[in-house]
Amino acid sequence: MGGETTGQTMRTEYPFVLPRGYVDASGRVHREGTMRLATARDEIAPQADPRVQQNPAYLTIQLLSRTVTRLGAVTDVGTDTVENLFASDLAFLQDLYRRINQEGRTETEVSCPSCAHAFLVDVAGEAGEAAGES
Repeated sequence: MGGETTGQTMRTEYPFVLPRGYVDASGRVHREGTMRLATARDEIAPQADPRVQQNPAYLTIQLLSRTVTRLGAVTDVGTDTVENLFASDLAFLQDLYRRINQEGRTETEVSCPSCAHAFLVDVAGEAGEAAGES
């Protein structure tokens, strides 16, 4: 489906499953989440934040805290939450943000290493299908 429109409906939210998961203060792991499409305001407003002005890399933290709408039971995903993600999960969300906001989709083409057959894989994953999830 990607970011295309179907009739009058446009997909604006994308579910994902983090590779490792966010560990909250009580030790619970949150892996399933939702990211929404970014608005112009999402990309412009953080530019005024002193943390972004002092360290441009902090823009990523701001963008993700504005567009990740849910992370497991966490529905108020702020900068503290994003700052405490494992590096692999941060990289995953950065890639997902780029895919849905620039490419309009979460699928990527991969090839089988044995037979070279090409096929699409949804890199956002599906809730409940992540490797190692119990």
